[in-house]
Amino acid sequence: MLIRHVDAFSDRPFGGNPAAVVVLEEAAFPTEAVMLAVAAELNLSETAFVHALPPGGDAEWALRWFTPTTEVRMCGHATLAAAHVLRTAEGVEGTLRFATLSGVLSALPAAGDALTLDFPTAPLREVAVGAGTAAALGAPVVRAFETGEDVGDLLVELRDEAAVRGLEPDLQAVGRLPSRGVIVTAAADRPDGGYDFVSRFFGPAVGVPEDPVTGSAHTALAPLWSARLGRSELTGYQASARGGSVRTELRGERTLLTGHAVTVLESRLLVTP
Repeated sequence: MLIRHVDAFSDRPFGGNPAAVVVLEEAAFPTEAVMLAVAAELNLSETAFVHALPPGGDAEWALRWFTPTTEVRMCGHATLAAAHVLRTAEGVEGTLRFATLSGVLSALPAAGDALTLDFPTAPLREVAVGAGTAAALGAPVVRAFETGEDVGDLLVELRDEAAVRGLEPDLQAVGRLPSRGVIVTAAADRPDGGYDFVSRFFGPAVGVPEDPVTGSAHTALAPLWSARLGRSELTGYQASARGGSVRTELRGERTLLTGHAVTVLESRLLVTP
């Protein structure tokens, strides 16, 4: 099993969000236990498994994603990483269509060797802010939203960019909240800073204390900030230690996410879990 480590949503090595990509030779997935064992051994926020599908269907590739502890319904950075590997290492050209738990997701070439992902827009529903949420985050909450089944996170708006960057949440308490994870966000302090909003993502309940750059979160961030700022095309900056930018374009029920990816490592699994 050949494993490629890819830094997604970054145009340089050691930036963005690392994901592992396994392109399977067989036209089937290993057992779930095997995929979970591999993902746990790699201990990245996501490991993507992909295999070819028979021609003539809605998608050419099947794709699944695993954190170190569980399978997830949607992952942006590992989809970007998988598309990057198929293009650069497997020589696949044109639009890539993936059959996933979130339906058919596409990746298509963009300018400057970037890739654009076509994902479903998260349906936001404003919810009351529980006292436990503010206490877990350690910061006052302005508004909160549920993000639908595919994303499954709580989206929380904080008062400003400084609050997002300086956040030091109680991760054990965050892990007890009734959602996969928590996205925190605020508008950019400076309109000329190169991005329109900032965010961070915490997912201790699924084995991801803080995710460096979360593509799926931007399917919820895009409709929030597009409505607020009055523009369909925006740039988000995820202010983790590694950091990374995601260009978003809201198209109704679909959201386009654009970014770069860089392969930094290849390894081979020598044993069968």
